[in-house]
Amino acid sequence: MNDSLFGRVWNGLGLISVAMVGFATVTDSEGAPKPKPNEVLRTLNQRHPRLMLDSATLESIRKSIGEDPVAARIHEKVLAAAEQTLKKKPAVYELRDGRRLLYVSGEVLERVATLAYAFRMTGNKNYAERAWADLDAAAGFKDWNPAHFLDTAVMTCALAIGYDWLWDQWTPDQRARLRGAIVKLGLEPAMKVYSGEKGWHRVDYNWNQVCNGGIALGALAVADDEPKISSRILAHAIASLPRAMGAYMPDGAGKEGVGYWGFGSRYNVLMLASLHSALGTDFGLSETDGFKQSGDYQIYMSGAGRSSYDFGDCNRSALSTAQHLWMGGHYGIPRYSLFRYNALKNGTGGELWDLLWFDPDAREAPVPDLPPDRHFRVAECATMRDDWVDATGFNVAMQGGANRWTHRHFDLGSFILEADGVRWIIDSGKERETYQRHVNHTPREDFYRVRAEGHNTLVINPGKDPGQSREATAAFGTFVSKQESAIAQLDLSSAYQENARKVSRTFELVRGKTFTVTDDVTCRKPADIWSYFHTEADVELSPDKRRAILRQAGKSLSVYLASPADATFEVLPALPGPESPVPAKQASNEGRRKLAVHLKDVRSAELKVVFSRL
Repeated sequence: MNDSLFGRVWNGLGLISVAMVGFATVTDSEGAPKPKPNEVLRTLNQRHPRLMLDSATLESIRKSIGEDPVAARIHEKVLAAAEQTLKKKPAVYELRDGRRLLYVSGEVLERVATLAYAFRMTGNKNYAERAWADLDAAAGFKDWNPAHFLDTAVMTCALAIGYDWLWDQWTPDQRARLRGAIVKLGLEPAMKVYSGEKGWHRVDYNWNQVCNGGIALGALAVADDEPKISSRILAHAIASLPRAMGAYMPDGAGKEGVGYWGFGSRYNVLMLASLHSALGTDFGLSETDGFKQSGDYQIYMSGAGRSSYDFGDCNRSALSTAQHLWMGGHYGIPRYSLFRYNALKNGTGGELWDLLWFDPDAREAPVPDLPPDRHFRVAECATMRDDWVDATGFNVAMQGGANRWTHRHFDLGSFILEADGVRWIIDSGKERETYQRHVNHTPREDFYRVRAEGHNTLVINPGKDPGQSREATAAFGTFVSKQESAIAQLDLSSAYQENARKVSRTFELVRGKTFTVTDDVTCRKPADIWSYFHTEADVELSPDKRRAILRQAGKSLSVYLASPADATFEVLPALPGPESPVPAKQASNEGRRKLAVHLKDVRSAELKVVFSRL
């Protein structure tokens, strides 16, 4: 494993600045003129393919494959996937979980794009014929499940790519069948949404990006034969998308977590790239303030091995996306491309979109000097680290924001801590059963991994409620990054307003030495206060139970309870408390436990816990 996110050590301590001097600034596109329906197709490229994979892109890909071993390896991987797809049966209509066609839509998109690429690169007609089997099957579906419109948007994207990339392989009748399905099952249902006052076109989270992106590709694909509905769709999508792109203001962070940034930005970039290739412009969308900076979000919100800081509905997995390559090349920000390129070089991921958006300059991109600490405003998450080296020092992420945001948990004040390349304090992660509430009929807040008790934060007077106010918000009132230390203070009063007058949590990193979490709590009346620290490490308590030694992966970490003087640690299973709901089915936390501090019948307290490397 290379020793940093970028394969080399960054001299991050040389550029510490609370204001983040040197970060890219962009012009807000909200004021940019949006095209009218009768204008949007004025510059339409009448030739196919026009959705990204044009002749110039194919030539560029071939050059990259010939010159860059990373690109060559991904190309072979995509061709191997195409060969495997030849053996698979065509798609069938099924709501696998009783609600979503999305699994099928995603598979059709992946298969068709892979097969179409393989045909374009090899000329083997077997790939085109197999792509037709999935396209024909999907075109014959009764619908693309517009009740869960993500499914419709992704399937529209799939048929658009198949229609466009394999245009010269289809007969006029085949084109008419695919075009008819795109219009009837994709564009017309989308126009019903655009014509209403409520729906995904009015929101600022991932649904906006995915639905606008997928539908826009459908409109661009058939625009020459269906100009009326295509122009209306594109005008609506271009006007709607800045709602989601602007939600990353001012610093680029997503409110839904790093996983959903990856999902939403994928379809966002598909739309931007396709607008450029089909129309020669994205009408200023790519300059929307917030989105341009968002390539840094995953960079900062990842730890050793690019492992995600998995707050909210996010999986713990290695971060970096193909769209980092597009963003790096389009915006001229080499660190975006380098982040993805080095992940690919180390064997992480590798897919068709990496080849489409490959940035040939990434291999020689300079190692960036980035500050080690970052506060993402509005989204209110933050990170601190000793340096950018994977296997040494502290690396921590902290969570603020709002409990009401989509895909969020009741986790205000929670944090994730790594030291020396080991994740010692973990987030509980995604609870998949929250996506099955149409089956389990269980409130989201009943699941342990969603509740405050399932995170590394405070619970005051535990009960059946989720442990924090549903409408709570938390912002960092202080965030200071210095050469030797960093400090951040989070106001949690809103989260515990029923039981406390004031709650603040202060995080302090003394680089190379300690990381300290200090809670100051003033209760409305005497209360029970719990503080939890989830871990996968083995835990050994000292005889006085004021120090815990965590052991994992052959390494150790000390956790010291500095105050109150009469408090002690205890080790509890990562399970619901005695007052908590216990859903019939929820994720197992086997192999996990939580270090806990319990203060009984207190009106005010300072609770300080110090982590130090051994």
